[in-house]
Amino acid sequence: MRFDILTLFPEMFEALEKSIIGRAIDKKHLEINLTNMRDFSKDKHKKVDDTPYGGGAGMIIRPDIVFDAFNSVKTDESKVIYLTPQGKVLDQQKVKELSNYKHIILLCGHYEGIDQRVIDEIKPEEISIGNYVLTGGELPAMVLIDSVARYLDGVISKESIEEESFSNGLLEYPQYTRPENFNDRIVPEVLMSGHHEKIEKWRRYESLRITYKKRPELLENAKLTKEEREYIKNLKENK
Repeated sequence: MRFDILTLFPEMFEALEKSIIGRAIDKKHLEINLTNMRDFSKDKHKKVDDTPYGGGAGMIIRPDIVFDAFNSVKTDESKVIYLTPQGKVLDQQKVKELSNYKHIILLCGHYEGIDQRVIDEIKPEEISIGNYVLTGGELPAMVLIDSVARYLDGVISKESIEEESFSNGLLEYPQYTRPENFNDRIVPEVLMSGHHEKIEKWRRYESLRITYKKRPELLENAKLTKEEREYIKNLKENK
């Protein structure tokens, strides 16, 4: 998969060269290209923004600069995404969907935003990473790349993806490792039993318990057995 990032601050993306994403790039599972929109400014001072028509605070990124930067990387198979607080909030279902594309262009706004005319022209899908405002689209772009890259073949094991939070509609069960005793807190006995069926059942019910405690709204669409629904009912009655 290839990501082309349109940004005014390409140096912010150095973090993607580390850890799992960095290894995915080294192994050619993932390609990330940075396009500095400032390079498309025709101003001798490389100015990219101007004051908003109608007045108001801040500066707006010019449409011609964004459009020229976009045209320099687009292909017939490009999926275009604009990172903006006005977009639909990114979730795991959308992450899985995006992992099927071969080429994604990420447009990162900054300052008070981007001239609406270029947004109307290139018609990107608008995505947000939460109901809050950041100084630019660079951090959301990194979040999106990290979440999508995990679904690419060879990046991490399929087993890890299948068992993590949200993959089955629930939050993940608790995880434990050595030492067996930490500050008088003991690893649950079932996890040391070697009985795989009991372990799987324990993990399933711990996922249900944690989801009910932390994100109960997720249970509304979860596929539960009659026994599991009774378990949730008992949690509600005994809270």
